[in-house]
Amino acid sequence: MDVQVKECLIAITGSAHARASTAQRLAYSYDATANFQALPDLVLSPASIEEIQEIVKVCTEYGVPIVSRGSGTNLAAGTTPTSGGVVILFNRMNRILELDEENLTLTVQPGVITQAINERVAEKGLFYPPDPSSMSISTIGGNVSENSGGLRGLKYGVTRDYVKALKIVLPSGELLTTGGKLAKDVAGYDLTSLFVGSEGTLGIIVEITLGLIPAPETKKTLVVYYDTLEKAAQTVSSIIAAKIVPATLEFMDQGTIEAVEEFMKIGLPTNCEAMLLIEQDGDPMIVERDMELVHKLCMEHGATSMQLAQTAEEAAQLSIARRVALSALARKRPTTILEDATVPRSEIAKMVKAVQEIAVKYDLLICTFGHAGDGNLHPTILTDVRDDAEMARVEMAFAEIFDHAIKLGGTITGEHGVGEMKAPYLEWKIGKAGIDTMKSIKQAIDPLNIMNPGKIFAKSAKKRVVVQHE
Repeated sequence: MDVQVKECLIAITGSAHARASTAQRLAYSYDATANFQALPDLVLSPASIEEIQEIVKVCTEYGVPIVSRGSGTNLAAGTTPTSGGVVILFNRMNRILELDEENLTLTVQPGVITQAINERVAEKGLFYPPDPSSMSISTIGGNVSENSGGLRGLKYGVTRDYVKALKIVLPSGELLTTGGKLAKDVAGYDLTSLFVGSEGTLGIIVEITLGLIPAPETKKTLVVYYDTLEKAAQTVSSIIAAKIVPATLEFMDQGTIEAVEEFMKIGLPTNCEAMLLIEQDGDPMIVERDMELVHKLCMEHGATSMQLAQTAEEAAQLSIARRVALSALARKRPTTILEDATVPRSEIAKMVKAVQEIAVKYDLLICTFGHAGDGNLHPTILTDVRDDAEMARVEMAFAEIFDHAIKLGGTITGEHGVGEMKAPYLEWKIGKAGIDTMKSIKQAIDPLNIMNPGKIFAKSAKKRVVVQHE
């Protein structure tokens, strides 16, 4: 970046809110994705929408790339500044602006931590359902940019389902306002949904209005153990077929259970092959009825043991055990690569079996956990990025995992986004026509390609693997 351009940008936020040294920039050269790193030219922390507009205008004039960054929990290299340029932080734009109880909305700046939103609305007996596992550190701006999911996605949906309105700084520097505090609005294209999940490639989200719902009256938590993965997967299908939609229906395989127990030491049995975490919330009578039927279905499908949480504290501990799965696994080997293959719920058993076979085929340690209720599995390979031969097998294994997911009617990502890591596989899912349509939208809004360049659209698509499916 030209020195004069850099000085101009620093003047907008003030030098106290700019990071320009190599050491400072290094901290923002990567996110939570393994083996992706690139140094930005400058890191800025603006304090207002107006400052962001000024930054964007300068970057547009001089063709400087811009990467919006939350807490850096992205798992698809979506916030890695692979084209250099400016990284924009929102640590000074982290206020809850308004809680509107009459319209059941919360308006926030993008730097607010997701957990803080939950805590604030709970004080008023309200509920913001999306709960990514990183909620204690991830920002709402990052959640919106990635359309994050979470453990409660089966019953309550994902981030997009609760975004009512946005303010976005476009590549031109103009401020676009979409949506509102409305129950209905079909005036033109749904621009709000377009920007949710766009991964910072179309503009910078600077204000968010979220929809809220009344907090559920009660909740029950059940943990169920199985001696085979197939029995656990069949139980998931049977619960949904019985027209029960739990608030949470999570899955962990034996390797994940062992890692979590070693990490937390809460008494999880490590001799079982699979575990389901099942939660239901809502009206007390309905919760009681649903959990009785769930208990019966679990027994019918071969559960070896079950544990119903007796207190809120015990329930929270069991839920935390699932949320720390990635952190627990990351302690096992130098490099942890968590993926995000999603299939229809009816195909979970086939997908789990396929992952096991792929692990054996490529001689890799793959642990699987995830949101079984909505078919969103997280095959996690524990490896070492310094071992070139093993990393080559890792790439081939993930290609086969994605291929299996798509052939089962699934997708390459259910909640982590495309970023740079999955960009070469996107055409497998949406086809050339889908890629061309998305590129047309990108070109129309960001003709200079300064908004998070290199993400979503790969320079070339991966050649589709040829896999013999039995």
